[in-house]
Parts: sequence; structure tokens; C-alpha cells
Amino acid sequence: MSDVMRMYVEVGFNVLYLIVVWAMNGIMSAQLKGVPQGDRKIANLFRWAFVLLALGDTGHVGFRVAAYAMGGLEQNSSLVGLGALATAITVTFFYVVMLYIWKERFRGHFGLLEYALLATIPVRLIVMAFPQNDWGASVPPAFWGLFRNLFLVILGVGVLYLYLRDSVKTKDRLFRWMGYCVLFSYLFYTPVILFSREIPIIGMLMIPKTVMYVAIQFLAYFGLWPQRAVSPAPVSAD
Repeated sequence: MSDVMRMYVEVGFNVLYLIVVWAMNGIMSAQLKGVPQGDRKIANLFRWAFVLLALGDTGHVGFRVAAYAMGGLEQNSSLVGLGALATAITVTFFYVVMLYIWKERFRGHFGLLEYALLATIPVRLIVMAFPQNDWGASVPPAFWGLFRNLFLVILGVGVLYLYLRDSVKTKDRLFRWMGYCVLFSYLFYTPVILFSREIPIIGMLMIPKTVMYVAIQFLAYFGLWPQRAVSPAPVSAD
């Protein structure tokens, strides 16, 4: 795939993704009061999780679209870097909310594992504050890009483990599928952080990785929000 074609695919997907994720956030917010009382707290947590995700990705992929429109990623590297910083912060707290969703869904209690996962958050934020991250660059420094993402991977894989462990134990199909989506998102993401510097085309795996997050949002909506049946139109007798 040529660089020009890759740019058009990325821009088209990014615009479509932002439209979908924000539209779903609007629908979830508008219909939140219709969620049964027993599921409303979890539904509200999902809503906030995806507001965080959408805010960060508006900076991340939105700024990349703007950078392409203004001449390219290298010519607007500070804008691209600022977007990467925004999503690095919000996706961290996305997984914090996902952890509390697990706690609410499965009546879980925080123990050594859960507190260890929470401990990765301040460590990741401190690592992200080092100037060596070079947030003004369109491509992160190799070592610091891996180092700061290590703590996100630990947090995300920990949440994945909790979702799959307890959903299998309780036969919770909804959360088991969410766990699978998190699993595949990391399977797509890992080659990107490891090899995209040497093989740029691997960066396209960010598309299916992002689709996994959208799948979680749709699973949450169709699994927790009541779906209103459409009444058939009355047939008039002639």
C-alpha cells in the first residue's frame, strides 16, 4: 500500500470512528434513565469510560487528520505529539473505569492484584512527564515509547484477566465477549509498539485495535440499555 493510500485509509477511518464513538456517547447519555436500576450504575460507568476514550482520541486521531490536512505529520509533529499525549492520559483512566466496572459487575473486592494495577497509574503518569518522551515528535522515541506503554499493558492485561476469569466463572457472556475484545485489542496493539518504527505498514493494525474498543461500546449498549421495539405500522383496511 502506498503512503498516499495509507493516508486516505487512515483519515477516512479516523473521521468515521470519531463520528461513531461520539454518536454512541450521545445515545447512551440520552437513554441512560431508561436503563434498569440494577444496571444503571454500570451503564453510567461505561458511558464515562467512552467519554474519556472519545476525548483522548479526538485529540489523537483528530489531530492526525488535521496534521494531514495542513501538510503532513512531520510538518505538524507538535500537533501529532500533543494528540498522542492526550490519548495516553485518557486511555489510562479508561482502564481505571473498566476496573471499577468489573468491581461493580462481579461484586469484586480490591486485593493485592487490583491495588497493584492501580499502582501502575501514577508510575505511568510520572514516566510520561519525563522530557525524554519528546511529546512534540510525530514518532515517539523507541525506548520511552515502549517504557511508558509497559505500564498501560500491565493495567490493561490485568483488567482483561479479571473480566475473563469472572465472566467464565459466572457464565456472563456479555463481559466474556468484552474480555475477548480487550484481548484482541492488545494482540493488534503489541506489534505496533514493537515494530511500527521499522515497518510503518504495521501501524495500520491500529485500525482493528480501535474497532475492538468500538465493539466494547456496542456490547455495553446492547447488553445494558433496553432496546425499544419498533411497533409495526397499522395496516389500513380499504
